[in-house]
Amino acid sequence: MSLSPANAERLKQAFQQCRDMEGTLSEQLEAYAAAGRDIFPAYGDAVDRLVARLHENGGGENAPRPGEAMPPFLLPDESGRLVSLPSLLSQGPVAVMFYRGHWCPYCRLNVRAVIQAQDRIKALGAQTVAIMPETQQFTEKFKADANAPFPVLTDLDNGYALSLDLAIWLGTEIQRLLSYQDLSDFHGNDGWMLPIPATFVVGRDGLVKARFVDPDFRKRMEIDDLIAALKSASEQR
Repeated sequence: MSLSPANAERLKQAFQQCRDMEGTLSEQLEAYAAAGRDIFPAYGDAVDRLVARLHENGGGENAPRPGEAMPPFLLPDESGRLVSLPSLLSQGPVAVMFYRGHWCPYCRLNVRAVIQAQDRIKALGAQTVAIMPETQQFTEKFKADANAPFPVLTDLDNGYALSLDLAIWLGTEIQRLLSYQDLSDFHGNDGWMLPIPATFVVGRDGLVKARFVDPDFRKRMEIDDLIAALKSASEQR
């Protein structure tokens, strides 16, 4: 069973309500997840099974931990310009954030909260960079729709995410339920692979200072935790 047009409209309205509600990012995400389960219960149940499978298989467990080096990247941004982790770190600590895609409402709630915190992040001499497996056309859309003041990088075929143990296969059940989203067009392939949404706070020394890695894409690093980690990283020399 896929999503009906009527339920798609209900989900859109639920997203707008959760986006505009007062509260923390976690509260907004939880409210949208609850609304989504009510509107499209088959998808909520399938996600629960996917998350359980990922937890059983240790999804994301081997991603870089605090104290370990963050592997460098060189990826194109939404304008095609190559951006490297070392170049970003030369200016200060960096929040490296993985997103599923421009179509994902949880990612859109997440990025909106991060954008609202940009003044606090910049005051710490820190930066943000977003990474997603979509082609330039869609990273450009993600950045424009969110009015994001930071680069949105294309990790084509999830190459960088794979190197960090963050790339997952969605499975046939999720593929069927998400058939209304043209992921093959967004990704330039039909692999149905996505990154586990994750946040890494990386210090100028290239070491991970904090991370949030959860196979449940409905959960993200809370903004106050992100700010605290960036503040700690900015104070380290």
